[in-house]
Amino acid sequence: MDLSVSAAPAAPEETAPPTLDGIPRQRERAPEAMTPEMPAPGRRQRVAGLWRVLPTPTGTPFTFTYAAVLAVTSLLASYADPSLVSALHRHSSTDVAHLAQEPLLVLVASALWIAGGIASPYAIGFLLVLTALERRIGALRTAGVFLLGHVVATLATEVPVGLSVLAGHLPDSSLHRLDYGISFGVAASVGALAGLFRPWLRWLVLAGFGGMLIDDLIAFTDPMTNWGHLLALSIGVATWPLVRRWRRSA
Repeated sequence: MDLSVSAAPAAPEETAPPTLDGIPRQRERAPEAMTPEMPAPGRRQRVAGLWRVLPTPTGTPFTFTYAAVLAVTSLLASYADPSLVSALHRHSSTDVAHLAQEPLLVLVASALWIAGGIASPYAIGFLLVLTALERRIGALRTAGVFLLGHVVATLATEVPVGLSVLAGHLPDSSLHRLDYGISFGVAASVGALAGLFRPWLRWLVLAGFGGMLIDDLIAFTDPMTNWGHLLALSIGVATWPLVRRWRRSA
């Protein structure tokens, strides 16, 4: 019996694309999906970096809350009755008489006001310096540095006044010398923050800020306060071992 094997059907030849005047027509590609233009990453980073220099409720709760309190007291000082504001300042003053009677109350109350108002350089320094410091070492530690400078510099400038009055070198009116504000705490925070910078920036900050304080001292308009600022800056510098350790742990 003669058996024949039928050949497998040949694969269909690929059909050439239709031609026009003998020129093969290229297959049309589907248009790419249009995507909305996204902002450049560099721009987003710059915006985020700008916001990081200002306090936020979650990122820097101590600085943000404290700044809100200072904004309220500054508005009160600007728009309330002047006699009321004067009385509040007197009762918040860390002069020798008040420190002898109610030291804890006036040490806290005096730090609720900005001498010179909300446009004072120390108000701007408060926002920028304490925000930067709190982002590096945390809220409680930043509060500790600020209070250390505020309390120690206050006592170091007022106690000699009291002793000088007792010795007869100053009149009794010096016991009621008006003294309030955040400047001692800000100066200590500047000194502490400088210790976390690179060496060239660290000494640039200390030279610039310290030079400004020395100029104020030479002007001799308020020598006790000016000495207090320099002392507070030195207190901040003395915290460098602590703030560097805190930064590593944070």
